[in-house]
Amino acid sequence: MTSMHCRVATTQRELDDALRVRWAVFGGELRLISGKAPPSRREVSCFDTLDTTVHLVVYADREPVATVRILLPNPEVAHDTGGRLGIELEQKLDLSGVVAESRLFAETARFCVLERWRHSEAVARLHAGIYEESRRRGVTHWIAAANLDTDSEEDARLVYQVAAHRGWLSPRWKVKVSAPGESPVIPSDPLYTAQERARARQGQLDGLRMPRAPSLFARKMGARFISEPIYEAGFRRFTLPLMAALDEIPASTLARFEALDSRASRAA
Repeated sequence: MTSMHCRVATTQRELDDALRVRWAVFGGELRLISGKAPPSRREVSCFDTLDTTVHLVVYADREPVATVRILLPNPEVAHDTGGRLGIELEQKLDLSGVVAESRLFAETARFCVLERWRHSEAVARLHAGIYEESRRRGVTHWIAAANLDTDSEEDARLVYQVAAHRGWLSPRWKVKVSAPGESPVIPSDPLYTAQERARARQGQLDGLRMPRAPSLFARKMGARFISEPIYEAGFRRFTLPLMAALDEIPASTLARFEALDSRASRAA
């Protein structure tokens, strides 16, 4: 029987595991990264080695199968970029209206699971790991951008309408996109069909699909969306920025985390 656990990467090998999983998912399975593949098959950014960055890795026995990156506020980056938090999303969103001394934000990003593990316990293990490590570090709120699985501006805006229809927009925060990306004139990865778009234009939003990532964050983590979609040129996808308060995570999700902890204790 496979034993699954989540751990904070504290060694070079564990960090390497995280970066290799990221490349396998983003560069290999999903083909989101354009250009020539790097010879090392790692997906790396300048935020990965900051002392305020935390990498979590889920292992199935000894095989790394999932990872996520947590960016805590970084004074150096904030100073150099003129921001308040020094996280990556601050380069695209005006977050000045949400920053307060009573809130400690962390940006969760690079959330990915190898294809054959996406419908396994690995997803819940990763969410539980984010929650546990964030609580340990005093984080009060998460900010992230959920992948919308499309490079179509029309479809991304329709996702935003569906989210509003489902009551998933934040009633408290609304931030502006400060650096919108330029999406392709002719998209290569539409999300909705022509019939679905026609229904939407008539105001018939019931039953329209939501991409997996924003739906998962909204239902399981209590996240709410805080701005219109933004285009991520590096991954050639639209994303939908969101925020989640750790004190407002659904009770059913916390019970799931506790069950995972109990199972791990019995296994140990």
